Amino acid sequence: MTTVLIVDDQPMQRFGFRMLLESQDDMTVAGEAGNGSEAIRMTAEHHPDVVLMDIRMPGLDGIEATRRIVASGDRTRVLILTTFDLDEYAYEGLRAGASGFLIKDALPEELLSGIRAVASGDAVVAPSLTRRLLDTYADHLPTAGSPPTDPAAHPRLASLTDREREILTVIGQGWTNAEISARLHLAESTVKTHVGRILAKTGARDRVQAVILAYDTKLVRPS
Repeated sequence: MTTVLIVDDQPMQRFGFRMLLESQDDMTVAGEAGNGSEAIRMTAEHHPDVVLMDIRMPGLDGIEATRRIVASGDRTRVLILTTFDLDEYAYEGLRAGASGFLIKDALPEELLSGIRAVASGDAVVAPSLTRRLLDTYADHLPTAGSPPTDPAAHPRLASLTDREREILTVIGQGWTNAEISARLHLAESTVKTHVGRILAKTGARDRVQAVILAYDTKLVRPS
């Protein structure tokens, strides 16, 4: 059973999400929060599998709430919900540690699929959509410190093999595992192994965070 905390400042929006989630045999609502501070408190109290996190809320917003939930080390994963497809706040939410983002007007089955994916440890955002988001905003938003000019010198990449660095680069370019397998002439199971090792060595929580790392370390640059 996947437990979900709904975070949104609009009661009707929360009601709609609750009705949808409670219609599923494999999901249950752990609670509702109307702002970021409530979200942090309720996450610490209930330890839900997934937090559906709105961004724009009064008081503490969804970005800072996401950052604090992730920093707490809780197993909970955050799924950002945003009104706009290419929203700079969604980018900041991903950088804060969210496992992906969806648009609020997504189809019900897309939202449910996204929750299940995040709960299982996967990333919701398709690589191509992640790349488009980052291409749009990476040069316009501040980064935490200036990475070295030479990506190979970045401490988070130091332990990667040449092959792993190559695969991280193409992950950042939006390639799927199937595309990596075909273009680099590797078995897809081998690609999955490499991806798993890359995540473990770099400390990236999931594929979305690996894409952001590829941009932050300048392995990939916005087009």
